[in-house]
Amino acid sequence: MHVQFNSVTTLLIACVMLLIGRSLRVNVKFFERFLIPTPVIGGFIASIIVLILKKVFGVDILFDVQLQTPLMVAFFTTVGLGGSYTLLKAGGKAMIVYLLLCWFVAFYQSGLGVLLASIMDIHPVIGVMSGAVALEGGHGNAAAFGSMAEDLGVSSSTAVAIAAATFGLIAGSLLGGPIGGYLIRKHNLKIEAEEITYETKHDRHSEVRAYTFIHTLALLLVAMVLGEYVAGLITQSTGYSLPAYVGSMLVAIVMRNFNDMVHMVTLNEKAVNLIAEISLGIFLTMAMMNMRLWELADVAGPLILMLVIQVLCLVVLTVFVLFRLLGKSYDSAVMCAGMMGHGLGATPNAVANMSSVTERYGVHSPKAFLIIPLCGAVLIDIVSVPWHTWLINYLVK
Repeated sequence: MHVQFNSVTTLLIACVMLLIGRSLRVNVKFFERFLIPTPVIGGFIASIIVLILKKVFGVDILFDVQLQTPLMVAFFTTVGLGGSYTLLKAGGKAMIVYLLLCWFVAFYQSGLGVLLASIMDIHPVIGVMSGAVALEGGHGNAAAFGSMAEDLGVSSSTAVAIAAATFGLIAGSLLGGPIGGYLIRKHNLKIEAEEITYETKHDRHSEVRAYTFIHTLALLLVAMVLGEYVAGLITQSTGYSLPAYVGSMLVAIVMRNFNDMVHMVTLNEKAVNLIAEISLGIFLTMAMMNMRLWELADVAGPLILMLVIQVLCLVVLTVFVLFRLLGKSYDSAVMCAGMMGHGLGATPNAVANMSSVTERYGVHSPKAFLIIPLCGAVLIDIVSVPWHTWLINYLVK
C-alpha cells in the first residue's frame, strides 16, 4: 500500500515536525545539551514513523519534496552572502591559519573516508558521505550532497550522511570543551584574550519589516537565478554534476564583496539570518523525513568504525597541530574547542564549546568568536563544496 503526499501537504507535515522538534529541543535536556538541531529532531521522528508504517503495517509513505531544492539553494545563498573579505582581514594571521586547516580537514576527512570504505568493501562515495560532507559540513551539506549522490546512482547516501552528521554532532559536543580545558591546563596558559575590532556597512540592528524582508529576498533571488545560470555553464563546460546551490553560493559571495566595495545596497543581516533559519529548517526537516532508514542496515557496523577513526584523527590534528600553529595561547585553546565542534558537527556546536571554555575561565575570546563562525559556516564551503562535487563525480564515473 502506497500513500503519496503532494508538495503542499509535505510542506505542512515538515512545518509541524519542525515545531515538534523545537518543543522537544527546549524541553528535553539531552537535545539541548548536545545542540541537536530542531529539524533533525522533528525530521527523524517522522522518518521513524515512516519506518514503522513500512515494516509493521506494510504502508509505504511517499513525500513530494520538490520544494526542498529551492529552500536548500536559498539557505546556501545566505551562506554566500556572509563571505566577506572585510571580515577575513579582521581575523588576521589566525584567520588564515585556521581557514587553511579547515580546508585541509575537508580534504583529509574525505580522503580517509574513501580509503576506509574501500578497505571495508563499501562504495567509496559512502566514505565521502561519512567524511567531511557530514562531519565538517554538517546536516545541511549531508542532505544536499546525499541527494546529489543518490541522483548519480549511489543509494543510501542521504541516510548515511545524515546519520554520520548526527554522530559527529554528539561527539563534537562531548569532546570540544574538555579538549580546550586540557590544553589550557597542560600548557599552563595565561588566561587573557587578544582584542579584535572590525567595521561593517551592513545593517546589523534594524528590525525586520515587510519591505525590508522583501528587499533582502529579492537580492537573494537575484543570486539564486544568476547562480542557476552559472552552474549550468559550469556543468556544460566540465561535464560534472553540481549540487543545485553551488552556483548561487558563488554568485552571492561575489555580490557581497562587490557591494562591500561600492556600498550599492545595505543588507539587513537580521533578514538574511531569518531567511537562512526558515529555509534551512524546512529543507532539512524534509530531507530527514524522506530518509529511508532501512537502507542503513547494511553499512551500520562499518559506518560506526569509520566515524570513530575520523573522530580520533581530528583530536590528534587539533591537539598536536592546530594548537601549535595558532600560537599556543588562550585564544588558541578556545579555537581548538571550536574546531572539535564544527570539525565534527556544526558551527552552533563550536560556539557552545567555546562558550563553555570561556565561561569556565571567565575571559571572553573575541578572536575565536569571530574566526570560528565565519570559517566554519561560510568560508570552508569555498573550497569544500567544489572539492566534494569533483570527488563524488570522479568516484561515480
